[in-house]
Amino acid sequence: MGIQDLIEGKKQWRAHLARVKALPPDYQIVYKESQKYFFKVGPVDLIDGPLLPGIVDFFEEGAASGKGVLELIGGDVAAFCDDLIKDSRTFAEVYLKSESEPS
Repeated sequence: MGIQDLIEGKKQWRAHLARVKALPPDYQIVYKESQKYFFKVGPVDLIDGPLLPGIVDFFEEGAASGKGVLELIGGDVAAFCDDLIKDSRTFAEVYLKSESEPS
Protein backbone atom coordinates (compact mmCIF):
# COMPACT_ATOMS: atom_id res chain seq x y z
CA MET A 1 0.00 0.00 0.00
CA GLY A 2 1.52 3.24 -1.16
CA ILE A 3 1.11 6.77 0.06
CA GLN A 4 -1.49 7.51 -2.63
CA ASP A 5 -3.61 4.62 -1.35
CA LEU A 6 -3.41 6.00 2.18
CA ILE A 7 -4.38 9.48 1.01
CA GLU A 8 -7.29 8.14 -1.03
CA GLY A 9 -8.44 6.00 1.89
CA LYS A 10 -8.38 9.00 4.18
CA LYS A 11 -10.41 11.06 1.69
CA GLN A 12 -12.99 8.30 1.43
CA TRP A 13 -13.21 7.99 5.23
CA ARG A 14 -13.69 11.76 5.61
CA ALA A 15 -16.43 11.73 2.98
CA HIS A 16 -18.05 8.82 4.83
CA LEU A 17 -17.95 10.72 8.13
CA ALA A 18 -19.45 13.80 6.44
CA ARG A 19 -22.39 11.63 5.35
CA VAL A 20 -22.81 10.39 8.92
CA LYS A 21 -22.77 13.96 10.27
CA ALA A 22 -25.50 14.91 7.80
CA LEU A 23 -27.86 12.32 9.32
CA PRO A 24 -30.44 13.30 11.97
CA PRO A 25 -29.10 13.13 15.55
CA ASP A 26 -30.84 9.86 16.47
CA TYR A 27 -29.38 8.18 13.39
CA GLN A 28 -25.91 9.50 14.24
CA ILE A 29 -26.13 8.06 17.75
CA VAL A 30 -27.16 4.61 16.49
CA TYR A 31 -24.49 4.71 13.78
CA LYS A 32 -21.77 5.53 16.31
CA GLU A 33 -22.95 2.80 18.68
CA SER A 34 -23.03 0.34 15.79
CA GLN A 35 -19.54 1.36 14.73
CA LYS A 36 -18.22 0.83 18.29
CA TYR A 37 -19.87 -2.57 18.37
CA PHE A 38 -18.33 -3.57 15.05
CA PHE A 39 -14.88 -2.41 16.15
CA LYS A 40 -15.20 -4.62 19.25
CA VAL A 41 -16.57 -7.66 17.43
CA GLY A 42 -14.26 -7.10 14.51
CA PRO A 43 -15.57 -8.23 11.15
CA VAL A 44 -12.41 -8.85 9.13
CA ASP A 45 -13.49 -6.69 6.20
CA LEU A 46 -14.93 -3.83 8.28
CA ILE A 47 -12.76 -1.00 7.00
CA ASP A 48 -12.56 -1.97 3.33
CA GLY A 49 -15.90 -3.70 3.05
CA PRO A 50 -19.37 -2.44 2.24
CA LEU A 51 -20.79 -2.70 5.77
CA LEU A 52 -20.37 0.84 7.12
CA PRO A 53 -21.20 2.63 3.84
CA GLY A 54 -24.19 0.31 3.46
CA ILE A 55 -25.48 1.30 6.89
CA VAL A 56 -25.17 4.98 5.97
CA ASP A 57 -27.07 4.33 2.71
CA PHE A 58 -29.80 2.53 4.66
CA PHE A 59 -29.99 5.31 7.26
CA GLU A 60 -30.09 8.04 4.60
CA GLU A 61 -33.04 6.30 2.93
CA GLY A 62 -34.82 5.92 6.28
CA ALA A 63 -34.26 9.54 7.23
CA ALA A 64 -35.44 10.71 3.80
CA SER A 65 -38.66 8.76 4.24
CA GLY A 66 -39.24 10.39 7.62
CA LYS A 67 -38.80 7.25 9.73
CA GLY A 68 -37.09 7.21 13.08
CA VAL A 69 -33.98 5.09 13.29
CA LEU A 70 -35.56 2.61 15.72
CA GLU A 71 -38.42 2.08 13.26
CA LEU A 72 -35.79 0.84 10.80
CA ILE A 73 -33.61 -1.30 13.02
CA GLY A 74 -35.82 -2.23 15.96
CA GLY A 75 -35.11 -1.52 19.61
CA ASP A 76 -31.94 -3.60 19.95
CA VAL A 77 -28.90 -2.07 18.25
CA ALA A 78 -26.68 -5.07 19.05
CA ALA A 79 -29.18 -7.49 17.50
CA PHE A 80 -29.30 -5.29 14.39
CA CYS A 81 -25.50 -5.36 14.21
CA ASP A 82 -25.30 -9.09 14.82
CA ASP A 83 -27.76 -9.72 12.02
CA LEU A 84 -25.65 -7.66 9.61
CA ILE A 85 -22.47 -9.61 10.33
CA LYS A 86 -23.90 -13.08 10.95
CA ASP A 87 -22.15 -14.49 7.86
CA SER A 88 -18.92 -12.48 8.21
CA ARG A 89 -15.63 -13.74 9.51
CA THR A 90 -14.56 -11.90 12.65
CA PHE A 91 -11.14 -11.28 14.12
CA ALA A 92 -12.29 -13.21 17.19
CA GLU A 93 -12.92 -16.29 15.03
CA VAL A 94 -9.53 -15.90 13.33
CA TYR A 95 -7.86 -15.59 16.72
CA LEU A 96 -9.65 -18.59 18.19
CA LYS A 97 -8.81 -20.68 15.16
CA SER A 98 -5.11 -19.75 15.39
CA GLU A 99 -5.11 -20.59 19.13
CA SER A 100 -6.57 -24.03 18.50
CA GLU A 101 -4.03 -24.95 15.82
CA PRO A 102 -0.96 -26.83 17.01
CA SER A 103 2.27 -24.84 17.07
